[in-house]
Amino acid sequence: MASTDLRDDLDCSICLSTYTDPAMLRCGHNFCQVCIDRVLDTQDQSGVYSCPECREEFQVRPVPMRNFALRKVIEKLLLTHSTQRETGICCTYCVDSPGPAVKSCLPCEVSLCGKHLRIHSKSPEHVLCDPSTNLEKRKCSVHKKVLEYYCTEDAACICVYCSAGEHRGHRVEMLDEASEKKKLRNFLQKLITKKEETEERVQSLEEHWRKALEKSAEEAERVTALFLDIRRRLDDLEKKVLSEISRQEKEKSLSLSALIQKLEVKKAELSMKMRHIEKLCNMTDPLTVLQEPDTGDLCDPEEGGGDEDTGGHDRQRHDGDDRDVAVISDTLHTLCDIISGIRSGIYVAAPTDILLDVNTAANNLHISDDLKIATCLHQKQNRSETAERFQFPEVISCSKFFCGRHYWDVEISRSESWSVGICYPSIARRGRQSYFGYNNKSWSLWRYYYQYLAIHESKEIRLPDNISSNRFRICLDYEAGRLSFYELCDPIRHLHTFMATFTEPLHVAIHVLGGSIKISGGNNK
Repeated sequence: MASTDLRDDLDCSICLSTYTDPAMLRCGHNFCQVCIDRVLDTQDQSGVYSCPECREEFQVRPVPMRNFALRKVIEKLLLTHSTQRETGICCTYCVDSPGPAVKSCLPCEVSLCGKHLRIHSKSPEHVLCDPSTNLEKRKCSVHKKVLEYYCTEDAACICVYCSAGEHRGHRVEMLDEASEKKKLRNFLQKLITKKEETEERVQSLEEHWRKALEKSAEEAERVTALFLDIRRRLDDLEKKVLSEISRQEKEKSLSLSALIQKLEVKKAELSMKMRHIEKLCNMTDPLTVLQEPDTGDLCDPEEGGGDEDTGGHDRQRHDGDDRDVAVISDTLHTLCDIISGIRSGIYVAAPTDILLDVNTAANNLHISDDLKIATCLHQKQNRSETAERFQFPEVISCSKFFCGRHYWDVEISRSESWSVGICYPSIARRGRQSYFGYNNKSWSLWRYYYQYLAIHESKEIRLPDNISSNRFRICLDYEAGRLSFYELCDPIRHLHTFMATFTEPLHVAIHVLGGSIKISGGNNK
């Protein structure tokens, strides 16, 4: 009964048969490799992948992993059941309820269950073997004795009388010994080992394939998110520009409407004056014309606010044009910033060499011959003390950056406390104020024994503790005032970005307490 229950637990829920080449999804459920591939092929059409057992959904098509342990259990179980079905031999002495035989006795030519075997095997003359229905084949056809030996010259199984008779002088071996040689156990073991190695290689390749698919999916998600952000920013920018244009349009409409109303009033006044002047012009009595008050004002219609109104309108029109140009200019600058941000996030060029300045290196720092590695030593170097040399284990680069976009990589070895970043050449070289990041002349990524900090002007920003790589990238955009730190893992991971307005040239800055730091880069992108 227990065996039957176990067989039921080893059935695939798709084909309802015992697993064939079982494969497991990430949720832990097993299926036949062919069955689950067929289901996933069907789900390709909808783009929604889920486990047929628990209905757990996956964002990308899962890669079933072969379950070698489960396959071995199934193979052993099937082998056991196959052996039981093939033998089907019952105990000779169990009459009422025949039980399965566990051994057969060759001299007695009977099969025995476990109970009768204990009684039967007390006599030493009994020779036992695996259950068999044809025990006569295990006896010599001539002497009717149990076949105990194997003649290697004649390739025949013989009894003790045969070995002393017609096979005398031949090389004979015990059956067990000859059987072991014939089974070629060593060769079989080699095949088994080779098979296991092949299975491990297949499993390793499948794991590599799964990781490659996951990495591709992550890259696809990252690019999708990037373009979604670009579309969102462009939509926001479009709405902002359209809103500004609409606002200016309303402002112009209100202004022009008021101006038109003012000019209409002016027009009516001028029309009234024109009619009055025409009336005066038609008079023949000079005395009446001369006695008419304010005649001078009526005769000079261009004095007053006419020019002012026209000039005000022209100024407003020109001012409106300036505002439109400013909106377009701001839009173009914003688009340039977006494109620059995308370029800096995706495009990476090959770095060029960057060298450390030995003249600034502290006396307990050793600088390699190629000027790329700074190593902290217990003994001091024999260098002269100058104003530009740092007191603490610090050094800056020979090259300096005063424009453009650059990056460089650093690799830390055997150091628990270090910092990398940038600084102005005017930074102090003595005292705590020379520590990179603890002043307004430097920006730095620090590690204090298992704790990571981004520091500027002594303001410490705590970074995640789960940084496992010893390689980092520093990216500088001088004009944009942007300094970014990345962990060089797979995929590359952003740690922190400083925004500033740089007013001096910048040097690469390194502080290392124990161990060493190797630097490369400085490329203009």
